[in-house]
Amino acid sequence: MAQHRQHDQPRSPARRGRKRGAAEQGIGRSRGGLSTKVHVVVDALGLPLTFEITEGQRHDNRPAKELVARVGSTCLLGDKAYDSDAFRSALAEQNCVPVIPSNGSRAQKLPYDKERYKARSEIECTFALLKQARRFATR
Repeated sequence: MAQHRQHDQPRSPARRGRKRGAAEQGIGRSRGGLSTKVHVVVDALGLPLTFEITEGQRHDNRPAKELVARVGSTCLLGDKAYDSDAFRSALAEQNCVPVIPSNGSRAQKLPYDKERYKARSEIECTFALLKQARRFATR
């Protein structure tokens, strides 16, 4: 039987290992159309320190480890989307205290500083200011 393909994978070799086109530029597809997600690390005053733009369908946890490593913070306030054992262990390696409420699917709820978590409103205010710029808020 003659082999019709010379590659060991069903797709072309150019597609392996790297993003191309819209995905490289952080443009993803969802039911609502094209979407992007901006991941930002801000300081205690709400000033952006570093950011990354990804496709809209990408989970928040994926770029989070790299972003936190760039900044080297001692405390991280995040919402329930950042609650994973892998991310918490990455924070522990950097001596960073996680202030993250437990996800609803977690069997054992982990404690967090509720008073310190209230400062997360600074993050939401930063996004509100950024979204006032029309170019940032729309594609």
